[in-house]
Amino acid sequence: MSKAFTRENDAAPVDDDEDPSLPPLPAGTRNYMTPAGYRQLREEMVALLDVERPKVVETVSWAAKNGDRSENGDYLYGKKRLREIDRRIRFLTRRLEQAEVADPSAHHGSDQVFFGATVTYANARGDERTVTIKGIDEADSLAGEVSWISPIARALLKAREGDEVRLLTPGGVETIEVLQVRYPAPG
Repeated sequence: MSKAFTRENDAAPVDDDEDPSLPPLPAGTRNYMTPAGYRQLREEMVALLDVERPKVVETVSWAAKNGDRSENGDYLYGKKRLREIDRRIRFLTRRLEQAEVADPSAHHGSDQVFFGATVTYANARGDERTVTIKGIDEADSLAGEVSWISPIARALLKAREGDEVRLLTPGGVETIEVLQVRYPAPG
Protein backbone atom coordinates (compact mmCIF):
# COMPACT_ATOMS: atom_id res chain seq x y z
CA MET A 1 0.00 0.00 0.00
CA SER A 2 1.21 3.48 -0.82
CA LYS A 3 2.39 5.70 2.05
CA ALA A 4 0.03 8.37 0.70
CA PHE A 5 -2.93 6.48 2.13
CA THR A 6 -1.65 5.82 5.64
CA ARG A 7 -1.60 8.01 8.71
CA GLU A 8 1.84 8.84 10.03
CA ASN A 9 0.81 7.75 13.51
CA ASP A 10 -1.65 4.88 13.20
CA ALA A 11 -1.90 4.57 17.00
CA ALA A 12 -3.56 7.97 17.37
CA PRO A 13 -7.26 8.00 16.47
CA VAL A 14 -8.39 10.99 14.48
CA ASP A 15 -11.61 12.74 15.46
CA ASP A 16 -12.02 15.63 13.07
CA ASP A 17 -15.28 16.66 14.73
CA GLU A 18 -13.75 17.76 18.03
CA ASP A 19 -13.00 21.42 18.59
CA PRO A 20 -9.46 21.52 20.05
CA SER A 21 -10.16 24.87 21.73
CA LEU A 22 -12.78 23.27 24.00
CA PRO A 23 -12.07 20.66 26.65
CA PRO A 24 -13.71 17.30 26.09
CA LEU A 25 -16.66 16.33 28.23
CA PRO A 26 -15.76 14.05 31.14
CA ALA A 27 -16.62 10.45 30.27
CA GLY A 28 -20.16 9.44 31.10
CA THR A 29 -21.42 12.96 31.87
CA ARG A 30 -24.04 15.13 30.27
CA ASN A 31 -23.23 18.44 28.62
CA TYR A 32 -24.72 20.83 31.19
CA MET A 33 -25.65 24.24 29.86
CA THR A 34 -27.95 27.12 30.61
CA PRO A 35 -31.06 27.76 28.49
CA ALA A 36 -29.31 30.77 26.91
CA GLY A 37 -26.23 28.66 26.08
CA TYR A 38 -28.38 25.95 24.50
CA ARG A 39 -30.28 28.56 22.48
CA GLN A 40 -26.99 30.12 21.28
CA LEU A 41 -25.56 26.78 20.06
CA ARG A 42 -28.86 25.88 18.41
CA GLU A 43 -29.01 29.25 16.62
CA GLU A 44 -25.43 28.80 15.39
CA MET A 45 -26.26 25.36 13.99
CA VAL A 46 -29.43 26.59 12.28
CA ALA A 47 -27.51 29.53 10.74
CA LEU A 48 -24.84 27.16 9.42
CA LEU A 49 -27.44 24.77 7.97
CA ASP A 50 -29.89 27.31 6.57
CA VAL A 51 -27.69 30.25 5.55
CA GLU A 52 -23.94 29.70 5.34
CA ARG A 53 -23.81 26.14 3.98
CA PRO A 54 -26.26 26.80 1.09
CA LYS A 55 -24.24 29.90 0.09
CA VAL A 56 -20.99 27.92 0.01
CA VAL A 57 -22.62 25.04 -1.90
CA GLU A 58 -23.89 27.54 -4.48
CA THR A 59 -20.40 29.04 -4.85
CA VAL A 60 -18.76 25.61 -5.20
CA SER A 61 -21.37 24.55 -7.75
CA TRP A 62 -20.81 27.72 -9.77
CA ALA A 63 -17.01 27.33 -9.56
CA ALA A 64 -17.19 23.66 -10.62
CA LYS A 65 -18.95 24.70 -13.84
CA ASN A 66 -16.03 26.99 -14.73
CA GLY A 67 -13.78 24.18 -15.89
CA ASP A 68 -10.38 23.21 -14.48
CA ARG A 69 -10.90 22.62 -10.78
CA SER A 70 -7.20 22.18 -9.93
CA GLU A 71 -6.50 25.90 -10.31
CA ASN A 72 -9.93 27.22 -9.41
CA GLY A 73 -9.54 29.19 -6.15
CA ASP A 74 -13.28 29.58 -5.59
CA TYR A 75 -13.77 25.84 -5.94
CA LEU A 76 -10.81 24.84 -3.75
CA TYR A 77 -11.57 27.38 -1.01
CA GLY A 78 -15.28 26.57 -1.17
CA LYS A 79 -14.68 22.83 -0.71
CA LYS A 80 -12.37 23.55 2.24
CA ARG A 81 -14.94 25.89 3.81
CA LEU A 82 -17.67 23.31 3.25
CA ARG A 83 -15.63 20.71 5.17
CA GLU A 84 -15.16 23.20 8.04
CA ILE A 85 -18.88 23.97 8.16
CA ASP A 86 -19.82 20.27 8.09
CA ARG A 87 -17.31 19.53 10.88
CA ARG A 88 -18.78 22.32 13.03
CA ILE A 89 -22.34 21.10 12.34
CA ARG A 90 -21.39 17.55 13.45
CA PHE A 91 -19.74 18.95 16.59
CA LEU A 92 -22.77 21.12 17.46
CA THR A 93 -25.17 18.25 16.76
CA ARG A 94 -23.29 15.96 19.12
CA ARG A 95 -23.03 18.62 21.85
CA LEU A 96 -26.72 19.49 21.60
CA GLU A 97 -27.71 15.80 21.71
CA GLN A 98 -25.71 15.42 24.93
CA ALA A 99 -27.09 18.66 26.38
CA GLU A 100 -28.70 18.75 29.79
CA VAL A 101 -30.31 22.18 30.09
CA ALA A 102 -30.28 23.36 33.69
CA ASP A 103 -32.07 26.60 34.53
CA PRO A 104 -30.09 28.44 37.23
CA SER A 105 -33.14 30.50 38.22
CA ALA A 106 -34.59 27.34 39.83
CA HIS A 107 -32.15 27.96 42.70
CA HIS A 108 -32.99 31.67 43.08
CA GLY A 109 -32.66 32.66 46.73
CA SER A 110 -30.44 29.69 47.64
CA ASP A 111 -27.09 30.22 49.36
CA GLN A 112 -25.64 26.94 48.07
CA VAL A 113 -23.50 26.76 44.92
CA PHE A 114 -25.00 24.81 42.01
CA PHE A 115 -24.63 25.01 38.23
CA GLY A 116 -25.40 28.54 37.03
CA ALA A 117 -24.49 30.30 40.28
CA THR A 118 -22.62 33.59 40.36
CA VAL A 119 -20.19 33.23 43.25
CA THR A 120 -18.06 35.86 44.95
CA TYR A 121 -15.17 34.38 46.92
CA ALA A 122 -12.00 35.60 48.62
CA ASN A 123 -8.62 33.97 49.07
CA ALA A 124 -6.44 34.14 52.22
CA ARG A 125 -4.91 37.45 51.04
CA GLY A 126 -8.38 38.99 50.87
CA ASP A 127 -8.47 39.19 47.07
CA GLU A 128 -12.09 38.93 45.93
CA ARG A 129 -13.20 37.45 42.64
CA THR A 130 -16.62 36.77 41.13
CA VAL A 131 -17.28 33.90 38.72
CA THR A 132 -20.39 32.44 37.10
CA ILE A 133 -20.45 28.66 36.64
CA LYS A 134 -21.64 27.76 33.13
CA GLY A 135 -21.41 24.98 30.55
CA ILE A 136 -18.21 24.03 28.74
CA ASP A 137 -19.47 25.40 25.43
CA GLU A 138 -20.72 28.72 26.80
CA ALA A 139 -18.19 29.78 29.45
CA ASP A 140 -16.24 32.94 28.62
CA SER A 141 -13.31 33.53 30.96
CA LEU A 142 -13.00 37.17 29.86
CA ALA A 143 -16.55 37.73 31.14
CA GLY A 144 -15.85 36.03 34.49
CA GLU A 145 -17.49 32.75 33.47
CA VAL A 146 -15.97 29.35 34.22
CA SER A 147 -17.05 25.91 33.04
CA TRP A 148 -18.52 23.52 35.57
CA ILE A 149 -15.56 21.15 35.07
CA SER A 150 -12.94 23.80 35.93
CA PRO A 151 -11.00 23.37 39.19
CA ILE A 152 -12.53 26.51 40.77
CA ALA A 153 -16.08 25.42 39.90
CA ARG A 154 -15.50 21.90 41.23
CA ALA A 155 -14.16 23.36 44.47
CA LEU A 156 -17.14 25.72 44.85
CA LEU A 157 -19.97 23.33 43.89
CA LYS A 158 -22.18 22.38 46.86
CA ALA A 159 -20.50 24.95 49.15
CA ARG A 160 -22.61 27.56 50.94
CA GLU A 161 -22.08 31.21 51.78
CA GLY A 162 -19.53 31.42 54.58
CA ASP A 163 -17.95 28.04 53.81
CA GLU A 164 -14.22 27.69 53.29
CA VAL A 165 -13.15 25.34 50.52
CA ARG A 166 -9.79 24.07 49.35
CA LEU A 167 -8.68 24.85 45.83
CA LEU A 168 -5.79 22.99 44.24
CA THR A 169 -3.67 25.49 42.29
CA PRO A 170 -0.31 25.17 40.52
CA GLY A 171 1.20 26.98 43.52
CA GLY A 172 -0.31 24.51 45.99
CA VAL A 173 -3.53 24.20 47.95
CA GLU A 174 -5.30 27.49 48.62
CA THR A 175 -8.18 28.08 50.99
CA ILE A 176 -10.96 30.32 49.69
CA GLU A 177 -14.08 31.58 51.42
CA VAL A 178 -17.47 31.76 49.70
CA LEU A 179 -18.76 35.28 50.31
CA GLN A 180 -21.90 35.47 48.19
CA VAL A 181 -24.00 33.17 45.99
CA ARG A 182 -26.50 34.62 43.50
CA TYR A 183 -28.82 33.19 40.87
CA PRO A 184 -30.87 34.98 38.20
CA ALA A 185 -34.48 35.69 39.09
CA PRO A 186 -37.07 33.38 37.53
CA GLY A 187 -38.60 34.89 34.49
